[in-house]
Amino acid sequence: MENQEQKETYQKRFQDQLDEWRADIDRLRERAKSASAETKLKYDEQIDKLEIKLEEGRARLNDLKESGADVWDSVKDGAESIWDTMKATFAEVKDKLSEKEDGKND
Repeated sequence: MENQEQKETYQKRFQDQLDEWRADIDRLRERAKSASAETKLKYDEQIDKLEIKLEEGRARLNDLKESGADVWDSVKDGAESIWDTMKATFAEVKDKLSEKEDGKND
């Protein structure tokens, strides 16, 4: 049963992070609405990258949910790889967009 508990804890953590990233994307979309046309295009490009990563994460979470407790360790390893890539992509995009905002006169 320990594997099942670990699996459920991991899934919850993953879902919570996906929810947080969804909220981040929504906030970025709101910022983009008030940006200049050129900046809005750049925001939209970066936000599209985030949306793709978010969907990859949701697909991996579904894989985890569907895996049996006995094989979840191997599925988890793949999820960890995507998780790390997603975190790096989100951090990179947020930094880029923050730089754009810092350089913009409001």
